Parts: sequence; structure tokens; C-alpha cells
Amino acid sequence: MRNKIYCSLLMITSLLFSVNTFAQDNVTSESVMRSNGKIYVVVAICVTILIGLFLYIASIDKKIGKIEKENL
Repeated sequence: MRNKIYCSLLMITSLLFSVNTFAQDNVTSESVMRSNGKIYVVVAICVTILIGLFLYIASIDKKIGKIEKENL
């Protein structure tokens, strides 16, 4: 069970890193955020939230596995 979760997390992260986005060149909000350095703050917050969710799922899996072992 744990192997499946780790494999799925690895697959999701590899998909996130390999996604190429094709957008218009004249996006003003993106260029303003990039020029001010705020885009990096947004990316850091999104990555932090995703890492927190993955850690939470891993801890829940660990607790459920422990409970399942106790019941058997």
C-alpha cells in the first residue's frame, strides 16, 4: 500500500515538473509579478502547500497502516 502511494506521489511530481505551458507573450499581470519578484513568492507558497498535503497524506497512511496492523 505504501509503495503505491510513493509511486503515485513520484509520478505526480514528475508530471508537474515536466508540464510545459504555452501562454501568450503579452500577459501584463505575469510580467508585473515577475518584474517585482512576486511570482516566486506565489510559486513558493504553492509548493509549500503541496508538500504539506503530501506529508499529511503520508502521515495519515502511516496511521491507518498502524491501525490495520493492530486490528489483524
